[in-house]
Amino acid sequence: MPIPAPNLNPPFNIVRLSHVELKVTDLAWSRAYYVDTLGLQVTHEDASTIYLRAMEERGHHCMILRQSAEASVGVLGFKVWSEDDLDRAAHWFTARSLPFAWSERPFMGRVLATRDPWGVPLEFYARMDRLPPIHQQYRLYRGVKPLRIDHFNLFSSNVDRAVEFYGDMGFRVTEYTADEETGRTWAAWMHRKGGVHDIAFTNGTGPRLHHTAFWVPTPLNIIDLLDLMSTTGYLANIERGPGRHGISNAFFLYIRDKDGHRTEIYCSDYQTCDPDLEPIRWDLKDPQRQTLWGAPAPRSWFELGSVFDGATLADSDLKATPIIAP
Repeated sequence: MPIPAPNLNPPFNIVRLSHVELKVTDLAWSRAYYVDTLGLQVTHEDASTIYLRAMEERGHHCMILRQSAEASVGVLGFKVWSEDDLDRAAHWFTARSLPFAWSERPFMGRVLATRDPWGVPLEFYARMDRLPPIHQQYRLYRGVKPLRIDHFNLFSSNVDRAVEFYGDMGFRVTEYTADEETGRTWAAWMHRKGGVHDIAFTNGTGPRLHHTAFWVPTPLNIIDLLDLMSTTGYLANIERGPGRHGISNAFFLYIRDKDGHRTEIYCSDYQTCDPDLEPIRWDLKDPQRQTLWGAPAPRSWFELGSVFDGATLADSDLKATPIIAP
């Protein structure tokens, strides 16, 4: 299917992705991993929950770690422009017979909770508590020195339909992978904030969260993290990389926590804010779309992901096969 034309006048104005809630089975282990090793900053914690932000972020949190009996993803969060956009979003989801509810989330005020057609739990808000800037408090920088949350990537059982739905909300495609044999889209990268993506969809059993990505200053920060993880007991948590993607041109590393939640450490993509920017098309059989240089992705990278609370999994009927490391 062809990529739909971008919706440059969406029904409500999404500014960017904002935050993710991860359910974890060992909160103390997760704190040591995300805070002490990766370098995210704690903004609030209690016996069951830890709120985190990255170094450039002024909002209260970009990640919530919540103690749970089973690992899962509680919600993906997005910031909208205004309170009026929240009301317009409620009307838009209602018109599509999708569930929604208003709630008051800690540190966020009024929040619209809903789901996409595949059951992915989403929430939208206009105002989050603001914290003092810390980007020049260099004594706080540690680990990989994460600057900000960058994107989500989801497994989708039908990428073409996901692109259509999120495109209607105003997400614009920057790059995509086409399966030339069927004419269908195997993966697509979509943005609101002017980078390569705020959200991406990859063909597979879904919906599941493939990864959450954090932007870091330079490739050297990734090398430093690899040295740190390999000598502090986290060698087995390194899944893929370092390397450079063809799609997005990003320098990357993929790591997985104790519960299997995957994080991409990411830098060096490009600006995409022009409204008439044409999407870049890649052939699924092109080995450099996935890895411009570096080892091919392992099988786990294509098969393992985090389930969403309340979502029912469905297998994809697109059986095209990407390049997998032996």
